Amino acid sequence: MIVTAAAAIFFGALAIMGALAGRAICAGVEPAADGPATGTPPYAVLVVGSALIGGFLLAAKFTPLEIGIAAIVLFALVACWCTDVICGMVPDAFTLVPLAALLLFSFAQHDWWIAFSAAIAFAPFAVAALFTRGYGMGWGDAKLVALCGAALGAPVAAMALAVACAAAVVGYRLAGAARSPIAFAPYIAAATAVALPLGLAH
Repeated sequence: MIVTAAAAIFFGALAIMGALAGRAICAGVEPAADGPATGTPPYAVLVVGSALIGGFLLAAKFTPLEIGIAAIVLFALVACWCTDVICGMVPDAFTLVPLAALLLFSFAQHDWWIAFSAAIAFAPFAVAALFTRGYGMGWGDAKLVALCGAALGAPVAAMALAVACAAAVVGYRLAGAARSPIAFAPYIAAATAVALPLGLAH
């Protein structure tokens, strides 16, 4: 019980660090005029949600390696959520760096599934970013999707991203056409975080 609580506190602190890193990246950055509307991230939700996931992973006896992967991914998800909401961008530092870490690990283990899953998830979103020239779908979002694929595996990632897209459509409708486009990273991050235990279990 004490160890589970310690894991929850650690993951909550990790979320705080991710939020602070996101705010630091956005300091002095002027949001694009044609970008999504900016706002304030739900910091309490991000911290509590991360703490719950961390506590669950330890209580469910996930391996130290799986918990380490979850820590890297959750830090990146929180940071991407915050930067997209605060200044309308998803920095490479929070997508490509953790993705590279996962890929290096998979290559060292001669396990190509992570790279395959990242590529499968990335491809359709990259096509959307290419054809919309980054307006309908940003390249930062596409790179975040690649991280999602690497962390969850292709089948679970497909499910999570379908939920994220559906939620984004609902969010767009509720916000109204006047607030186009919307920040997509929070939807990707939320769906990935919720599906993370399932993805790690596979």
